Amino acid sequence: MTDRSAIAAAAVRLRGHVRHTPLLRLEGREFETPCPVALKLELLQHAGSFKPRGAFNRLLSAHIPDSGVIAASGGNHGAAVAHAARALGVTAEIFVPALTPAAKVARIASYGARVVQGGETYAEALAASRERQAETGALEVHAYDHPDVLAGQGTVAREFELDAPDLTHVLVATGGGGLIGGMAAWYAGSVKVVSVEPEGCPTLHTALRVGHPVEAPVGGLAADSLGARQVGALMFPVAQSHVAESVLVADEAIVAAQRVLWDRFRLIAEPGGATALAALLSGRFIPPAGAQVGVLVCGGNTDPAKVTS
Repeated sequence: MTDRSAIAAAAVRLRGHVRHTPLLRLEGREFETPCPVALKLELLQHAGSFKPRGAFNRLLSAHIPDSGVIAASGGNHGAAVAHAARALGVTAEIFVPALTPAAKVARIASYGARVVQGGETYAEALAASRERQAETGALEVHAYDHPDVLAGQGTVAREFELDAPDLTHVLVATGGGGLIGGMAAWYAGSVKVVSVEPEGCPTLHTALRVGHPVEAPVGGLAADSLGARQVGALMFPVAQSHVAESVLVADEAIVAAQRVLWDRFRLIAEPGGATALAALLSGRFIPPAGAQVGVLVCGGNTDPAKVTS
């Protein structure tokens, strides 16, 4: 199981490869919330999301064959793997589903990776990538269900704790669970980690309700980044132990959070990147008295016109 020692080791491994992203401290009145809020701006990470942390940690921890690396992705993970592969001088092949936005496909290609459409959903793209991996022998970089990926994503929480040691709650958008799994493993109950998912992608929410990972619907505004059909097996025990609460938000709340980030701070967040904030602004998460709340803005890979127009 991923733990603080694995995440601390990943942080050492990632020096020089990822950014220590900034923290924006806000008084409650700026969001009309009853408590102070700290936004961690992981949308300013290389490749536009938190994903390079896990991608680099996986690549730096493994022997990479001459055939390079291969991954399936709704967009952000693919961009991160392509970026990491280019930085380390290896080739990358990325399988994306049809729902991946053109802006994300273009970003993956801009890093020199070969991009292949592999089905309608992430699950179909993953199956296609694994068929190809069996042919080429490339190193698979799973988007969330690998210990090196979990440990890499957990470095977000390590930075959050360094910059905001007073937090009582941290809100995290959840897809396949690599991010929240790594972050919950770092905090290990010392901070209440709250999972936020769109109503159209209730993957972890459903798994926690039934007691084990299970297939869930995939749809809605943020499906390209949060649309895993089933949470990872590795993160689920961590979530059961250390995720304090799971909430769902409507697409309308996500759009409103995107608009607030743009109007007040000139930050362009993709739908998945604004999902955690949507829980706070919409009242789906109500902080208790005395709370100090951290919110992860985890990605910004979207067409700016969709946010600013």
